[in-house]
Amino acid sequence: QVQLVESGGGLVQPGGSLRLSCAASGSIVSIYAMGWYRQVPGKQRELVAVFTSSGSTNYADSVKGRFFMSRDNAKNTMYLQINSLKPEDTAVYYCYADHLTVIAGVHRRDDSWGQGTQVTVSS
Repeated sequence: QVQLVESGGGLVQPGGSLRLSCAASGSIVSIYAMGWYRQVPGKQRELVAVFTSSGSTNYADSVKGRFFMSRDNAKNTMYLQINSLKPEDTAVYYCYADHLTVIAGVHRRDDSWGQGTQVTVSS
């Protein structure tokens, strides 16, 4: 099994910053893609940023220039630095990974999601 644990959410004023973390653990052999999504009540979950399997980093147009992803492969941890926060950034932010695991000698490719961390931007 794979676990993704997010942290770093909270309440911040417009224009402020937060740093979200996502730590992956479990029988991971390889991570093909890893990224962040967000969701507000009544709306579909939307992609925020992703490290793709080809090695590129893609951002949603609404966050380009304000959100920045990084990763520490040794720690299987990914970060999302979010700056110049706007009220419309308020959402639950979810960590996602497309990964390969090996359990009892069996390799399996699968997706995993974290439990989400709330980001609220309000004055």
